Amino acid sequence: MKLRLMTYNVHRCVGVDRRLDVERVAEVIADMKPDVVALQELDVGRRRTGGVDQAHRLAELLNMRWHFNAALSVENERYGDAILTAIPERLVKAGALPGYHRLKGLEPRGALWVELDLGEGRQLQVINTHLGLVPREQQIQAAALIGEKWLASEDFTPPAVLLGDFNATPFSATYRLLCSVLRDAQADFGLAGGGRPPTATFPSGFPLLRIDHVFLAGEIRVVSVESPFDAKARAASDHLPLVVELDLA
Repeated sequence: MKLRLMTYNVHRCVGVDRRLDVERVAEVIADMKPDVVALQELDVGRRRTGGVDQAHRLAELLNMRWHFNAALSVENERYGDAILTAIPERLVKAGALPGYHRLKGLEPRGALWVELDLGEGRQLQVINTHLGLVPREQQIQAAALIGEKWLASEDFTPPAVLLGDFNATPFSATYRLLCSVLRDAQADFGLAGGGRPPTATFPSGFPLLRIDHVFLAGEIRVVSVESPFDAKARAASDHLPLVVELDLA
């Protein structure tokens, strides 16, 4: 069975042209035809983006269901991450990740975990996250994700995908920590494709950094890796979406 998964930091649907345009983001997503979409930096009911529930609106435009996790909540305003899909699913967990308490004022971070029902008794675990900007903060959060509350919990059974904006390049300690228990989908694909160079997604206008990742656990084969580079995708957010097509044995 083949599935297309996307991770996309949508920058609260405000593009590099400073235009707020939820519909444009939906078009970028729809053009890539993903089955599962992991989104970061969504506004829900925030004055700065017109009070729109961006998770709900994007799901509505894409004809998908959604789960949202608020990493930050202030009164009725929320900000966080979502998973959208039309595949039958159930929410396993949504919650906060630990911060780095030696530095004050860091943005709260979280993760969102759903289980997809692929039929014939098969499931796929999907965890979406957005890690912090400070390297030590990232390492603490990555350690939490591979720890007993998430990947090492009794509820976690491969095959599984951990994806999102990790703010960490492949040269970082955070990336190495995650790769100690998971496989980088792009590295898998590069090996299978005879050394194909990986795809960078940030910044969208001239992508140099590979900080958006898809990590794998279990019997999963990478069929393709894509990132659109048309004018619409370059303008819609400061990140490009990363799309990985997987074949589940």
